[in-house]
Order: sequence, then structure tokens, then C-alpha cells
Amino acid sequence: MNKKKIVLTGGGTAGHILPNIALAPYLEKEAFELLYIGSHSSMDEDLVKSMSHLPFKGISCGKLRRYFDLRNFVDVFFIIQGLLQAFFILRSTKPALVFAKGGFVSVPVVWASYLLKIPALLHESDISPGLANRLMIPFAKYICLSFPQSQNLVPRTKARLTGIPVRSFLLQGDAQKGRDLCGFDTSKPILMVMGGSQGSQVIDTFTRDHLDELLKHYQVLHLARKQQDESSHPHRKGYHSFEFVKEELGHLYACADIIISRSGANTLFEILHLKKPALLIPLSKNVSRGEQISNAKAFQELSCGEILEQEDLRLEKVLKLCQKLYENKKDYIFHMTKWSELNAAEKIVDIVRELTAKK
Repeated sequence: MNKKKIVLTGGGTAGHILPNIALAPYLEKEAFELLYIGSHSSMDEDLVKSMSHLPFKGISCGKLRRYFDLRNFVDVFFIIQGLLQAFFILRSTKPALVFAKGGFVSVPVVWASYLLKIPALLHESDISPGLANRLMIPFAKYICLSFPQSQNLVPRTKARLTGIPVRSFLLQGDAQKGRDLCGFDTSKPILMVMGGSQGSQVIDTFTRDHLDELLKHYQVLHLARKQQDESSHPHRKGYHSFEFVKEELGHLYACADIIISRSGANTLFEILHLKKPALLIPLSKNVSRGEQISNAKAFQELSCGEILEQEDLRLEKVLKLCQKLYENKKDYIFHMTKWSELNAAEKIVDIVRELTAKK
């Protein structure tokens, strides 16, 4: 008996890819055959192939910017080209469903699925849907949401509250292995600093500039972008940095007592699953549409962490909030256990079964 096929799509950033990678094993357990469609002009293929065994097909990808830019006119042609490429891929592979995580590469795939009468299931990580998902919602059966607040921002008949799939190996970390990787002991709490999938120069620079003071209170585990000037890379007892980690990330999470991070939705759900109190420093509206600010506020409203605006990033505030997180660690963890959307993969698989069932 031939397996039913599902196309996974999403790209442009790791945040549009990693939830697909997390969901894939659950779909494979249901005997679905998977294909990944991403952009052939970005990091999509390298990331998918480095973190999974999924077959990958690339298509052209255009981006519609929210401001006037001559590139918008050029990208229209890439979108049309991507639509044609997606159409022929879907027509030849005949999937039972398209699961679209977001990013502009998803748009032509979902539009092509609509033309071919293949059901599409969307997923939105942030509280407010991004432009790509808004362009796809009219052509999809349902949209899976991560936050309860999002249900008022999409058609109610299409809203499904699921949360975000998290890679299973992150939940199997060993704290002692994490300490060993860093050369840490149990003499001081461990502060994990990270900037998200694309890194954060602001957070990285702050950490390095104030490292001596931070090390008076914590051992510092730093997931950081590589510095251009390697000679300035700090070497201190109680400090260890990683430029990129894969399977080791679960062990590093496990050994951390508190976290400083951006507030991308995928990171927030990893923190929730792992019950790690966090100080969130969302991207400013000057460089984003403000989704990280909304995500962080929802996290703080449920007493799961604290927020510090990037414009207020000062040592005394960081130390004060980190102390609050560490001293009240049990309270934050208690509130995290009450978050209901923590079995996202199983919820999404249930919807997939519904949409792919024989009529």
C-alpha cells in the first residue's frame, strides 16, 4: 500500500524551519512520506539537510515588503516563477496535504495547493500573523496558532490552538553533560545567554563588555555569533561560548539555571518545555514588526519570565532581573507548568489525520 505524502514548507529563517523538523518524526510515525519544499536561494536546504533526512526541493522565492522598494517589482516575477515550480512539484508528487510553517517560500506552495485542490494547513508562531500567513489564510483549511490571543486575529472557523512543535532531543538533555561541555561546576548558578537562530550583536556585545561583572555572580554559557576579531574573544574561568550547536543544545539547556534571550516564539516554547526562567530582550520595533515584543508580553503576563526593552539594556537592570529570576525560580517554573499548549506535535498530527482521512 502506497504511503500518503505530505509536503512540509517554510523557510527564510530557522524559525520557519525548525518546527517542521520537530514535527517530521511524528508524521513519519503515522506512516506519512515527507517532502520538504524550501527556497533554493537561501540557507533553507543546508539547514534542512543538516538537521534531518528529509528530501528537499528548492523553488524561487520573492518577498513582498511593507514599504516602497524597487525590489518588490522584481520579486513579483520570482513569486510567479515559484508558483509555477511549486505547481509542477505538487502535481507530480500528489501529496495528501501541504503543511506550511511560514516565510515567503510557503506562499507559492500554498497557492499551488489550492489550484490543485490539495488541502493546506498553516502554522503561525507569533501572536500576530505575519504577512506571508495572511496571504495564505484564504487558501488554507486551518491555521495552527501558538498563543490563545491569536484566535481573535484570524477567522474563527480556521483557528486551531496547538502551540509550537519542539525538537524532542531538547527534552532529553543531561545537566552534567552540559556542565562538562562548558567546564563548569556547581559552585555558581549558570546563566545561559543566547540571541536566537540569527544571533544578536546587541546581546553578544553587552555580554562580552560586562563579562567580568557577570562572572562575579554566574558561570556564563554564551551562544554567540563568531566575532570578526578573534583576538578580542574573551577567555575567562567560568565562561564558555559556542558559535553553533546541534545535539549538544539539549545538554546546555539542561544545565542552565536562568536564560537571557530574544523572544522569538520558537525559543519561548523551548524555554516553556524545559522550564527555564528567562529574561527576554525582544527585538525593537525599529528593526521588526514588533512580534517579539508581543510574544514577550504574553510570556510575562503568565508570570513565566521578565522583559527588558533593548533600549533599557544596562548592567544594573540585567543583574537585578536575573537575581529576581534565580531567587524566585520555583515560582516561575510553577507558572510554566500551567501552560497548556505544550504537546503541539500531537495536536497537529490529529489535524493532519482529519484532513487526510478518506472521505
